[in-house]
Order: sequence, then structure tokens, then C-alpha cells
Amino acid sequence: DQECIRDLRLTDPQDDKKRIEDTKGGLLKDSYRWILYNSSFRRWRGGQQGRLVWIKGDPGKGKTMLLCGIVNELKTSIATTDLLSYFFCQATDSRINNATSVLRGLLYLLVKQQPSLVSHIRKKYDHAGKTLFEDANAWVALSEIFTNILQDPSLHNTYLVVDALDECITDLPKLLDFIVKKSSISRRAKWIVSSRNWPDIEERLERAGHKVTLCLELNTESISTAVSKFIKHKVLQLAHEKKYDRNTQNAVFHHLSSNANNTFLWAALVCQNLEKIPRRNTLAKLGAFPSGLDSLYERMMQQIRNLDDADDIYLCQTTLALITIVYQPITLKELTSLIQPLKSMEVNLESLIEIISLCGSFLTIQEGTIYFVHQSAKDFLFTKAFNEIFPSGKEQVHYVIFSRSLQAMSRTLQRDMYSLGSLGYPAKQVTQPDPDPLAVSRYSCIYWVDHLCAWNPSSSVEYKVDLQGGGAVDSFLRQQYLYWLEALSLCQSMSKGVASMANLEVFIQGRTDASGLDELVRDARRFIMSHKWAIENSPLQAYTSALLFSPTRSLIRDLFKREEPDWITIKPAMEEKWSPCLSTLEGHSGSGHSDSVSSVAFSHDSAWVASASYDRTVKIWDTRRGECLSTRKGHSNLVNSVAFSHDSAWVASASYDRTVKIWDTRSGECLSTLKGHSDSVSSVAFSHDSARVASASDDRTVKIWDARSGECLSTLGVGKVLYRISFGVSGSYLHTDIGTIDISVLPDPVALQTTLEPCSPQYQGLALSADGVWITHNSQNLVWLPSEYRPSCSAVSRDTISIGVGSGRVWICKVNRNRS
Repeated sequence: DQECIRDLRLTDPQDDKKRIEDTKGGLLKDSYRWILYNSSFRRWRGGQQGRLVWIKGDPGKGKTMLLCGIVNELKTSIATTDLLSYFFCQATDSRINNATSVLRGLLYLLVKQQPSLVSHIRKKYDHAGKTLFEDANAWVALSEIFTNILQDPSLHNTYLVVDALDECITDLPKLLDFIVKKSSISRRAKWIVSSRNWPDIEERLERAGHKVTLCLELNTESISTAVSKFIKHKVLQLAHEKKYDRNTQNAVFHHLSSNANNTFLWAALVCQNLEKIPRRNTLAKLGAFPSGLDSLYERMMQQIRNLDDADDIYLCQTTLALITIVYQPITLKELTSLIQPLKSMEVNLESLIEIISLCGSFLTIQEGTIYFVHQSAKDFLFTKAFNEIFPSGKEQVHYVIFSRSLQAMSRTLQRDMYSLGSLGYPAKQVTQPDPDPLAVSRYSCIYWVDHLCAWNPSSSVEYKVDLQGGGAVDSFLRQQYLYWLEALSLCQSMSKGVASMANLEVFIQGRTDASGLDELVRDARRFIMSHKWAIENSPLQAYTSALLFSPTRSLIRDLFKREEPDWITIKPAMEEKWSPCLSTLEGHSGSGHSDSVSSVAFSHDSAWVASASYDRTVKIWDTRRGECLSTRKGHSNLVNSVAFSHDSAWVASASYDRTVKIWDTRSGECLSTLKGHSDSVSSVAFSHDSARVASASDDRTVKIWDARSGECLSTLGVGKVLYRISFGVSGSYLHTDIGTIDISVLPDPVALQTTLEPCSPQYQGLALSADGVWITHNSQNLVWLPSEYRPSCSAVSRDTISIGVGSGRVWICKVNRNRS
């Protein structure tokens, strides 16, 4: 159980809450006490008015500290057996700015308080391991687990708090829909959420039947009193620290009270600036602090412009630009590696802290990590100060981060950075040494490709050499690639590495300025896809298993042959080149199908593959990464057939349970179940306009359905069991095993024309022979398939073929048609 809980933990919301309170100067009870006496909130507490309360307000109105206060009050007032779980979203931190992370954080605190609930997680975790919480299927799995917990009769009374929904950058609609639905399924659970006044959030939360909406702008008197008490508290602190006389203290209090406009953040930022002003200059400078957040932020920018040293101005503007576009908060040491003039401060962080303090209170430092003082500060820089901090465009800053990242990794990455020694040392047992060799390059290891792809080389001709043979990327892959894979494992980011190499391959495809690099990147991507599991679980397997079991002519294997173990005298006999099989979609630790695969289908853009299995599930796979994106459960018997709609928005599945199900491709929700067949359904297909679905059944009928409503439009008695069915492009015909069915005059009862002797098909492009023994091209035999690779089902998309076999595996083969 402890290992499961440890893997579930992405962050401890208790630590996040403390960090937020410390960043904002501590939690003042008088600033949130009013909510405890608010009539709507009290009715919600008493269960008289819904199970969901939404607190909304403009930036700086104190929503986050208000929820911190509510959490504190609930801790002391609810029964000792009651559960309290909370999560604080933060847009600038990719760890905690997505819907999946919210569920992980809430679940983590729930199981810590009621350990018996971990059994719901263990049911999936015991098969999947840590990947349950991290892969592309994590949202589906965690939402199902969360639902089961909310429906568990043993669940104690529960309070669930989610702050800053507007800072949930990824999958916010999913999270909102989840909260709305789940707030009504359990009488034991109550929800508190907060956000800015965003119409799209309001639109989705309005679907909750019974909820309390508490708008801070409509509670002016309460907020005004709270802000006044907050200002009084902060001024008393200032007066004590700065030794203000009575006149100065009163003047500061009056100016703050007159200009705060009921905004906590404005008052806090002004006090923070006053701390830096000598006491003798306080009254003279006080009037320079304008009313309103944007005006205050503009003054902070003016302070930077007025710095005496031009180098300091440059460092402040460069630092703000970099912190604005990084994908998660970075540490002080990481910052020194990304801005050239700061490199010398790596061993003297006090000087770097001085630079941060010159950035006009936009930034704050907590435990060595740099954060924005508030999301509105980042919003201001991205909108009102964009041209000033990004004079050459943000793409240029992405390039600088990418370039400096390669340099930082080249300096710090080497074999066995953590001195593990043992080649099979488990990644789960690795502890971070002090000092950490990856301290300056951890962010770079995870995000260098993201910054490269966000750069626009076409606008930076002088830097194009970085993408050419012998350039920066080429040199890094040739000299540091295996060390980078080891570092990814140590950072627990192998999945991110796989995605990065896939993105890099797409980024350089067809680029004339990347000549000579494409072949190396392709080989490097095949290398990480083939050996991800081994390196992820034992970092030093990058130098043993990964090298030994790569093709003899693999570029990466050849470049790092010096790292191969010299104690293996007879090495495995490997093929010269990578197999045509791009990936085998079986995953590990149970993420693949547990029984035979019966059907596979490509989405129209070939980005996804859907597979149906006798294990009663439908899985959606990412064809580039080879990852299972989601698993659809709902059929009560074997699943025979699967098909994408032409726009890829829906997936249809046909089953032995006599039904067809229509699924939402992205959310995984079952939209409708089509019932009507009297025997198992063998095949299913969408029309090209995605408006209709056809299904063939062992009851010897074909049914045409309205895809959106689920209504059966017509039933055709074909007198034979059909196993394959598809619409013609015009939608007027169905192509089947026995011929072509005219459906242009449906729904008239007798509208069936079947050609007596269907002509032998002449396949164009890539295909399978009728007996499944050959892959063909333009009806010419191309590749003979060994028995274990012959299909039980298949799908073809352009130059790629997907084959499901009886062992439960799915494999993909891609053909270069120009060469074939």
C-alpha cells in the first residue's frame, strides 16, 4: 500500500498550501473570517443548499487565501472521522496545472486519511504500476477510481476543495464536467471550488443542479472589511520593522485603504515595495504607487527601466522573459545555466537572489525555486509588457533556452551520474545525492526539445546551423544521447523523453535546414521506444540491454559501442536494421489487452489506432508514441469490431453482447448503446459524413443507425452472416462480404440489391492478401508474414498497416512506397 501511495503522490497539497501561505506573507484570520458567517456558505455547510459551492472573483481578490482559511476552519470544525482533501492549481507549474494532477492530489490526501480506500487504487495499480498515474490513460483510470471511492459505502463524510480552476491549463472542461457529475452522486461528499469570473467555467458549472455561487464582487462590504483588516495588519508589520512614526504609519494606512479597491494583492505588493524604501523616503514615495493592479505592475516595470546599471536592466528583463515561458517553475541553479551572464553565480546564489529582488516584485523565491508572485503578474508581462521583455519575440527566448540547455547537459551529463554502480540498480530505490549532479540541468533534460520545437528557425537564419549535420543537436545526440536517457530515468521522465523524440522527428521532417540530422533522429527515436521500459526501471540498462539488443547498424549503438559491456564475449545475434514494426502495442505491466485482439482501425489522420479485444475492452493508442491513451469498458461480452468516424470524434464498437456502442474519442464517455440485434454483432462502420452507423450481425441482418440519436433507421435481411462491412464514399452503398448493397432508397422495406458474383478486388497501394499471408502493394506480393505475425484482424492507412494477432498483440508496419 505504501508503495502505491508513494507512486500516486505527485505533490503533497499540504506542502503546496504552506508554500502559498508563506509566499503571501502568512494567513491572516481576519481576512477570511467573513466567509464563515456568510448565509449562503452556512446553508451549504448545513447541507440545505446543494453539495457544491463555487467561489468566484477577479484577480487579487484573495480567493486562494480565502480557501486556505476555509481549509483551516474545516480542519478544526469537522468530525475527527471526516475527510478533508484539497488541491491548489498553479498555471505556471506543469506538475499542478492539469486535470489529472488534481485527481492525483485529491486521491493522495484521501487515502492518507482513510487508508482502506487505497484498495480501489490497488485494483489497477497492481497491474500497471506507476504508469497508471502518468501515461496518457491516467485521466480515464483516475476518474474511474475516484468515482468508485465516492460510491464506496465505507467512505467517511468528505470535503473536497479545488482552488484556481482557471489555472488548470490542460483538460479543464474534463475536470469541470467531472466535478459537476460527481457532486451529485455521493451524499457523503461536498465540494468547494474557486476561479476567476470566466464565462466558460460558469457555463459548465451551471449544469450542476443544486449549487451555491458566491461572487466576491457581490459581497463588497465583507471584502472591503477584510481588506481593511489585512492592510491594518500589514501596516503594523511595516511600522514595527521600519520604525515608522505615527504620522508615517497613518499616511501609509490611508493611502493603501484609499487605493486598494478591495484587492488584497495590490495592498500586499505595495507593502512589499515599501519594505525596500528607506524610512525617510516613505512619504515622498508613497504617492507614486498608483491604484489598480495593472497600474502597479506598470510602475514596477518603470522601476526596472530606471535601474542605474544597464546590465541589471538587461538581466531583469531577460529573467522575466525566461520565467514567463518556462514550462514549470525553475530553481535558482537552473536559472544560472539558462542565462549566460548568470553562470558565474552558480556558486554564489546570494548575488542571483539580488537580481531576482530587482525584478520589481514580479517574482518570489520559495525553497530555492522561483515563482510568479501571482498569475496576474505573468498575464501582465505577456500582454502589457510583451514587447519590452521579448524585443526579438518569444521564439528567440525559446531558442536561447534550447541552446543553453544543450550546453548545460553537455557539461553535466555522464555515465552513472548518481554512482549507482550496479547495472540493474532499480530506479525506485534511487535517492538524490547531495550535491545533485543534475541540479543545474534537470529542467533542461526534460524540456529542451519543447523549446526547440517552439522556436521558429525560419526567422533566425544565423542559427539554422544548429539543426544541420554537425550542428548542436547532431553533436548532442552523438555525444550525450545515452547519458541523457540515463538522466531521464533518474528524473522519472522517460515517457516525456519518448514524446520529445517523437516531436523532434516531426519537427525536422522535410526541413531543408536539417539535412543530415533526420536519419540520426529516426534511429534515436527507435532506440528509446524499443528500450524505454528497461531504462525506465534500471537507469544503467541504457549501456547494457539497450545496446546489446539494438540492430548492429543502429547509429546510436555504433556511436556508443565503447559503452557496451566488455564482459559479454558472445553477444546476441541481432538484425542489421530496425524491424519494419514501428511498435508493438502491448505496453508492460498490464497496459495492453489481456486477450486476443479482434479488430483494429486507424483514425482518418492516422494519429490513433483503436483496437477491440476479447477481453471486452476497446483501447485507443497513439501511433507515434505507442502509448495506450484510453481504455473503454462497458461491453458485457467479447468485442468483435471497432471503427472511427471520419472526423475521428467518435469510435464505434460491436460486441457479442448484441450491442453497438458509440464512444467519445477524447473523453472516453459512452455516448449511446445501440440495441436491436438478436445475436452477436460482427462488424461496424461509419458513413463518410459520420452521420450514420452500419452494423452486421450473426442474426443475418444489417442495421443502419443514426449515429447521433442512436435511432435504428432500417433493418436489412441479408440472409447470411457478414463479417466485414463498410460504406461507399457517397454513402449510397454498403460493401460487404457477399457484394454491394444499395441503400440509396432506404428506409423503404425492400431496398436490397446484391450483386450475385462480386468481382475480384484489385487492391491499390498497401494491403493484405485474402489469406493473410502476404503484405501486398498494388496487388503484388511484397512481404511474407510468418505464422505468428498473421492477422486475426487488420487496418490499412496510406503506407502503414496495423495488424492484431491471436496472442493479444498489435503490431504496426510502415512501408516507403517510393522504395518498394
